[in-house]
Amino acid sequence: MARRVSESRKLLGRLRGALADAGDGQARLDKVVDLVADSMRTEVCSIYLFRDEGTLELCATEGLNPDAVHKTRMRLGEGLVGRVARFGRNVNAADAPAERGFRYMPETGEERFSSFLGVPIRRLGERLGVLVVQSREAREFTDDEIHALEVVAMVLAEMTELGAFAGAAGAARHDQPALFRGAVAQEGTAAGAVWLHEPRVVVTAPIAEDPEAELKRLRAAAAELRQQVDAMIDRLPPGATDQRAVLEAYRSFARSRSWMRRMEEDIEGGLSAEAAAEKEQAGARTKMQEVPDLYLRERLQDLDDLSNRLLRILTGQGQDTGAEMPAAPILVARNIGPGDLLEYDRKLKGIVLEEGSVGSHAAIVARALAIPLVIQAKGVVQAALNGDRILVDGEQGAVHLRPSDTVEGAFRDKLAMQAAAQERYASIRDLPAKALCGSVVGLHMNAGLLADLPSLGPSGAEGVGLFRTELQFLARNAVPRRGELASLYSRVMDSAEGRRVVFRTLDIGSDKVLPFMKREVEPNPALGWRAIRVGLDKKGVMRMQLQALIRAAAGRPLAVMFPFIAQFEEFKEARQRLLDEVALEERRGSAVPARLEIGAMLETPSLAYAPRQFYEMADFISIGGNDLKQFFFAADRENERVRRRYDTLNVSYLTFLEHIVERCADTGTPLSFCGEDAGRPVEALAFAAMGLRALSMRPASIGPVKSLLRRVNLDEARACIDEARGSGAQSVRSALRDWLRVQDRAA
Repeated sequence: MARRVSESRKLLGRLRGALADAGDGQARLDKVVDLVADSMRTEVCSIYLFRDEGTLELCATEGLNPDAVHKTRMRLGEGLVGRVARFGRNVNAADAPAERGFRYMPETGEERFSSFLGVPIRRLGERLGVLVVQSREAREFTDDEIHALEVVAMVLAEMTELGAFAGAAGAARHDQPALFRGAVAQEGTAAGAVWLHEPRVVVTAPIAEDPEAELKRLRAAAAELRQQVDAMIDRLPPGATDQRAVLEAYRSFARSRSWMRRMEEDIEGGLSAEAAAEKEQAGARTKMQEVPDLYLRERLQDLDDLSNRLLRILTGQGQDTGAEMPAAPILVARNIGPGDLLEYDRKLKGIVLEEGSVGSHAAIVARALAIPLVIQAKGVVQAALNGDRILVDGEQGAVHLRPSDTVEGAFRDKLAMQAAAQERYASIRDLPAKALCGSVVGLHMNAGLLADLPSLGPSGAEGVGLFRTELQFLARNAVPRRGELASLYSRVMDSAEGRRVVFRTLDIGSDKVLPFMKREVEPNPALGWRAIRVGLDKKGVMRMQLQALIRAAAGRPLAVMFPFIAQFEEFKEARQRLLDEVALEERRGSAVPARLEIGAMLETPSLAYAPRQFYEMADFISIGGNDLKQFFFAADRENERVRRRYDTLNVSYLTFLEHIVERCADTGTPLSFCGEDAGRPVEALAFAAMGLRALSMRPASIGPVKSLLRRVNLDEARACIDEARGSGAQSVRSALRDWLRVQDRAA
């Protein structure tokens, strides 16, 4: 151990001097490989860096043919170097040519060397390259030698982050335009400046001269970390059993001796305290990516978060960095919870996440706030710095970081066109969505926060077709009190100024897990214990919410909708519970709703074939398009591989909607369509042509939908759809778009 520390510290001491010398990026790399080969007494040392996401390039070498530099390239996973990069694991081979996957590159002249040791160069899970040493002697490298090379790789990763090798392939990071492709979770476009939710910690001094001083810094920071965790536990409200269990596990990690020992060993080897903490964090993230077990991944996530907190204490680079939030902030983060996102309120112009899903809590809140959201934008957090110019295209799922003048100009033109369109929509705000054939379609808005209600008038919405009540639950660490909910719902009704508001009861489960409720482990949560199923089982929670709604109405009309009804009996039971609560309030002498409407969301195909009595009993039905489409096509809307394969304007789906329209018309039951598709003009036109006369959407979509409906004849649109259906086409989209182009030319 002492020898390992001594050799490692000597190597880092020499490395510090080499990196401090003047010279360009290539000259620095050349010095590094020469120094490492000499210190480790190997004939070869080489550095491979990523040229692009899937290609490694030989950027510097001591011992191989120098003419191969910047010419030898390999794909991720190709050869031993590619294997190290792909799996993030060391390869230590005494006889490299005999290893599985070995690739011979004759231009390098490496056939003379038998032994091979390759370690990944990575920073917090981001792959940067591979550091390799080779020798003629057929032998495996010792643990001390492996540790020394790992420490050098750690330093190289930090110096790459700081731009020390700018100009080398794959090394320039924060001064070039970058395009990231992701998935759309909330439509819209936005231009602004990066605001990192957790500003990246930059380790400016990875090598330390005084190990004793660094050990003191680490131990003091760890003690402060433990105090922070203890304080988090002390602040928990009584009865928060599940949260306490999670934080106790968190505390055990913070007090782990093995965790501290690993960092102390790296400090004794020559790393600074923050570099040792980041090396530990990088290792945890690599393991996290490899572990299939959800429980173990969550524990490694705890370790990753602890390392992050420790780094912030050591560097002083906390979330409050002193940076001022820009005028048009675009939030960039790996992921974010609903509570944190709601704290930003409406300050944000857009959101970009490396992780997330279309049904995540963040997506739910972003839709409620009408903020463009792009998810699964891999690598954006590492590439972005606070204040960087950024463009978010929530229509295409594209993110332009530090865009070129050409891209900026094109995006500016797009925003200008959208602004001009919004002005046109404002001119028809108070007019009905009346088609040329005389049919009128009611357009309503979706909401989930009190802050959404000011959009009701300016958007031209006739009312709130869906008020999501779960957001008040998702953003809290404890069950809201009945009085709090009653006050909130009352203010929602006040803000609507007499317009109809449809309150959907708690829709939780599946992708919406309450912070204070124990998560049920289910093989398929989307088809599991969720929405009305939870409400009927958790009688107390449902009763409390129904009472809050009745008291909020205070004698005014009240419309309540139950989510995810799959069969008639569920609706009957839920409806009766609401009627029982109304009767109880009346017996108490309290005000009861002047008019009570009780409806259901039709989100499962089974309900379309419910007995006629269901349609007669329901005061209204709202098609929940987001869930209904995924169940109809058996395509998970959170699975990027399949969710885009099935078109809303598919003939089978439209025919199914037609069946629902006919059943509701037969019983005189009011029917609406609620969901993201309702806010897309072409889809809204198809729904209206199929007989739907009420649509509910985000406020920003009402103008475009109304504008289109007012300039078309729905009877003619229906004829176009029927003709396409009769032709055997899979989707009517192309036919409908062609028909619209003809209408626009004629106008």
